[in-house]
Amino acid sequence: MPQVGRLPDLACLLLADAFILFDKGLVTGFDSKGRNVADRLKDKVAIITGGAAGFGEGMARRFAEEGAKIVVADLNAREAERVASEIGNGAIAVTTDVSQRVEFDELVYAAKSAFGRIDIMVNNAGYTHRNGDLVDVEEDVFDLITAVNMKAIYHAARAVVPIMERQGGGSILTTASTAGLRPRPGLTWYNASKGWAITATKSMAVELAPKNIRVNCLCPVAGETGMLEKFMGKDTPEIREKFKASIPLGRFSTPLDIANAALFLVSDEASLITGVAMEVDGGRCI
Repeated sequence: MPQVGRLPDLACLLLADAFILFDKGLVTGFDSKGRNVADRLKDKVAIITGGAAGFGEGMARRFAEEGAKIVVADLNAREAERVASEIGNGAIAVTTDVSQRVEFDELVYAAKSAFGRIDIMVNNAGYTHRNGDLVDVEEDVFDLITAVNMKAIYHAARAVVPIMERQGGGSILTTASTAGLRPRPGLTWYNASKGWAITATKSMAVELAPKNIRVNCLCPVAGETGMLEKFMGKDTPEIREKFKASIPLGRFSTPLDIANAALFLVSDEASLITGVAMEVDGGRCI
């Protein structure tokens, strides 16, 4: 007579062993086409602006884990070099002011010289004014917000679209914000710049689709980055709790949250997705 219960018990043991092997890296997963899921960006070249910290650093590290070659572009040369060196082979750092067309052209030239192609362009660099009355924001601060959050996307498009078109396609991703969808008071000019970025994403997606260039953006909720203190006006436990209270899942975003969403959108898994403003916000925009 067969021993009832033995087969399920054996199946559970085998499944447990499989998880242990996977966790130790001895077994890897594969997608429906037989590709290693740890190589979703294998041999692709990604430029990431604002790549020396915060969301940009998170994306640089996550993309590298999936096989991409990384160009860490940032105004902070020392931190860009740190990120690139910690990633190791297949990553370079380029000091770049994204608001300046000539520097963007130099960035693209450096990427092409190092790796021969550009598959992914991530417009992640951003700037904000401090939370406060909209009429108190000085003109030079307003100009910097529009230059970094808006005009840099224009510079990027003019620099990389012809390259991607010659290569047969590519992916452009912009870090927008929930601020462009559900604005908070006190951040009006920043909010407006992110609304512009979302509209630009959708318009670019429609125009560039025939060239097989996908264009998407991410809309993160406030996260643990260098700009959080400016978003809040000042960083106190009380203000942090006030911000968290507006997020149904009850926490700020992290660089890994944003990096994982970005990874999906720039990968071939999202080959039919373009013009999307993906909310990574814990329910903030519901």
